[in-house]
Amino acid sequence: MAIRKHDSEVFPNAAGIDVGASSHWVAVPAHLADDPVREFGAMTADLNAMAGWLLACGVDTVALESTGVYWIPVFEVLEQRGLKVWLVDTRQMKYVPGRKSDVQDCQWLQKLMSLGLLRAAFRPDAQVCELRAVARQRDVLLVEQGSWVQRMQKALVQMNIQLTEVLTDVMGLSGQLIIRDIVAGERDPRALARHRHSRVKASAQEITKALTGNWREEHLFVLRQALGMYDDIARHLAECDASGSCQGSCRLK
Repeated sequence: MAIRKHDSEVFPNAAGIDVGASSHWVAVPAHLADDPVREFGAMTADLNAMAGWLLACGVDTVALESTGVYWIPVFEVLEQRGLKVWLVDTRQMKYVPGRKSDVQDCQWLQKLMSLGLLRAAFRPDAQVCELRAVARQRDVLLVEQGSWVQRMQKALVQMNIQLTEVLTDVMGLSGQLIIRDIVAGERDPRALARHRHSRVKASAQEITKALTGNWREEHLFVLRQALGMYDDIARHLAECDASGSCQGSCRLK
C-alpha cells in the first residue's frame, strides 16, 4: 500500500539517518527545521554536533541504518545523549511503495519511521555487547592460533620429524614438551621421547624413531617463530577469558 499524505504519523518528531563510512546524511521533519536535511562527518565531534542539532530541533526518535559497523559509533553517541534510537534493516525500505525519485535515503527513512512502518532490530544491552565482542575476538584468536600450529607441523615435517604420526594432538602435553625442548636446543631423539606421557599409545621406541630428523636451521627458525606466535596468542586468549569471566559475573549480579 502506497503512502498517502493524510496517513497519521506515529512518530511525528522522528529523524532518519543514512549512515556512511565518512559522512552521514540526516533528515528531520520539515516542521522542525527550515533546513531539514544536513550532512555530518564521521568524527566524534561531528557525531556530537549531529546529536546537538537533533535535540535542538526537538527530535525524540531516530531511525538508523544498520550499515556494516559504521552505525555503531552513531548509535552509541545518540543514545548517550538521550535520544531513542531505532536500528533498522534498510531492506525494509524496499518493500514500501510510493517513494519519489528526488527523495534522499535519509528523508525516506525519516518518512517511514514517522509513519511507524519500520521495525527496530534487536540491540542487546551494553554488557551483552561487551561479552559478545570478547567472544568474537576469542574466536578470531583461536583461528589464528590454529594457523600457527599448522606452521609448526609443516616445519616439523620438513625436518622429517613425524610427530603427527605418533601423537594425536601435537599441541597436547607431550607434543608441547617435545616441541619446546626442540626449540630450546635438544636434538637427541631419545631425550625428546622421554616427554612421552603414559597415556600416549605410541611406545617410546616409536616416538624416538619419529623424532629422528635432519634439523635444518631454516625449519628450526620457522618452528621457533611459530611457537612464539602461538604463545603470544595464548596470552591474548587468557586476557579474553579473564575479561569474559568478569563480565559474565557482573551480569549475574
